[in-house]
Amino acid sequence: MKKISIIFFCCIYISSHAQQGLQPGFNAKEYLETISMFSRMGDTVASWDKTPAPVHFDKIYSSPVVGLKNKWCLWLQKDKQVAVISIRGTVNELPSWLENFYAAMIPAKGSLQLNDSTIFHYQFADNPEAMVHVGWTIGIAFLAPTIIEKIKEQYANGVKEFVIAGHSQGGALAFLLRSYLFYLTQKGELPKDIVYKTYCSAAPKPGNLYYAYDYDFITRNGWAFTVVNAKDWVPETPFSVQRITDFNSVNPFVNVKDVLAKQKMVVRWYLNGVFNKLDRRTTKSQRSLNKYLGSTIYGQLKKVLPQLKEPEYTAGANYMRAGVPIVLIPDEAYMKEHPDDPKKIWEHHMPYAYYALTEKYYGNK
Repeated sequence: MKKISIIFFCCIYISSHAQQGLQPGFNAKEYLETISMFSRMGDTVASWDKTPAPVHFDKIYSSPVVGLKNKWCLWLQKDKQVAVISIRGTVNELPSWLENFYAAMIPAKGSLQLNDSTIFHYQFADNPEAMVHVGWTIGIAFLAPTIIEKIKEQYANGVKEFVIAGHSQGGALAFLLRSYLFYLTQKGELPKDIVYKTYCSAAPKPGNLYYAYDYDFITRNGWAFTVVNAKDWVPETPFSVQRITDFNSVNPFVNVKDVLAKQKMVVRWYLNGVFNKLDRRTTKSQRSLNKYLGSTIYGQLKKVLPQLKEPEYTAGANYMRAGVPIVLIPDEAYMKEHPDDPKKIWEHHMPYAYYALTEKYYGNK
């Protein structure tokens, strides 16, 4: 009887400590594995990259390079329980940079005509006020077909848990991909019992406030994280302008002129002048961004994607971060190894900088 009890409790212990798949909450071990994947998106690893190789995952698929030099890889956990969709960031080629600079906003639900025979229908949010980055929407348009194909293929093989991850531009694309998959699932185009967890690393801001609200809502309770090195400038982009019309419809600025009308003439004259200047200047700034980061960049992008139809841009440039923030504050030791240098603008943005800080603050567990 005593031997049976010992065996029983050993089985319970082993079961409770077995791999349980994805769980909510930031998991440094999971994130560090994705950083290792980011640094191995190519066939070879850069000689200066000190990021170690993934320990628990094997690469089983590399997509073709599509669209604006976009690519993704599929990694499978050695016990075949979890797969990782790892999206490549910017590469040093003009089309890849044009994708970033094509930063006018478009509605978070709509369609893009990629060529004469292909229209990409998308939904990234439910709120009609939500807007997203047009360049990265094009990136998802070209990446989505193979990603969905591989998700269905792995699901048929018994894999029901996926990590979506990307660094830099890849992180921006990971935001939109997670949203896209959520709404495809809502429409019944993907199985509803798939679990997704998202790590957006060193990512720029993907859309406006209402997109961010939607993203944070659909990934609530610890299923999506944005990791930021506080010395990295990339998460501060794109350029952003908040106008009065970017606020919720019920706000104190809607009827500001009625409020000012009740003031004394001198006060009314002064405050009306201030309000009108602020309104005109922010509106002018937003229009300038649409012109230079919309139509002007589209003219260059047409040389790469000649059949891409220019979409109608929204009147918005109020970019916001999304996801639960994991902020990595550089300490004295980090700054000694990675000092600020105007000639090294990528020093704080590279995967290894993120790897080292994450390991320092969270360990590898």
